Amino acid sequence: MLTDIALIIVFYFLGAFPHLYLMCKLHGLSTKGDLHMNLWQGAGPFWGITGVMIDVFKGIAAILICYAIGLDLWATVACGLAAVAGQMWPVFSKFDGEKGNTVGLGMAVTLAYLATFIALIPALVGLISKLVKLLRLKGQTTRTRFTKGAGTSDILPIGVAIAFFILPFAAWLLGEPIEIVIGFIILFIIIMIRRLTQGLTEDIKAKRKMGRVLLNRFLLDRSIK
Repeated sequence: MLTDIALIIVFYFLGAFPHLYLMCKLHGLSTKGDLHMNLWQGAGPFWGITGVMIDVFKGIAAILICYAIGLDLWATVACGLAAVAGQMWPVFSKFDGEKGNTVGLGMAVTLAYLATFIALIPALVGLISKLVKLLRLKGQTTRTRFTKGAGTSDILPIGVAIAFFILPFAAWLLGEPIEIVIGFIILFIIIMIRRLTQGLTEDIKAKRKMGRVLLNRFLLDRSIK
């Protein structure tokens, strides 16, 4: 029991390790807001993709290490969720981190790869729609298009939300252990909590309509403009 608790704490710190902050500092970029976006737009797609892949690897590593040391499945799932929570609420950044999608993806694909691939279909549709939007931009070089992006997307964040919602159902239908199914339910809940609460104090101070704010955050992963 004590070993399980100690490992959960260790993997929280793994998820919380501020590699995006350090990479932004290395390139002289802002460390405020979405660090993935700051890195992508400021340092280029290579560094942006590298930052994302390190996040995904955190989720993968948490599960693989637990498997390697023979931890039971409940504790393994808890360690994966701890890594996700670490990215969302890192002690190194005053508990204000990223959204958990990337670490959650690494955790999910390692626990149940087939269920994850099925659940990812809506997110892939959203990603393709954003790519099409990029390619339709005129008057810009290909490098500029992929570096600066094509603005915010509605389909992609909705697709990501649907993907994490589908994930526990896909795992259950494919006969995955109950520990994994419940873990995926918790994963969806904490990702949605993070969506709803990140930067919410700014909306409250601005006296925006909270019903619209929360709906926008839940579906589009951002506040109203």
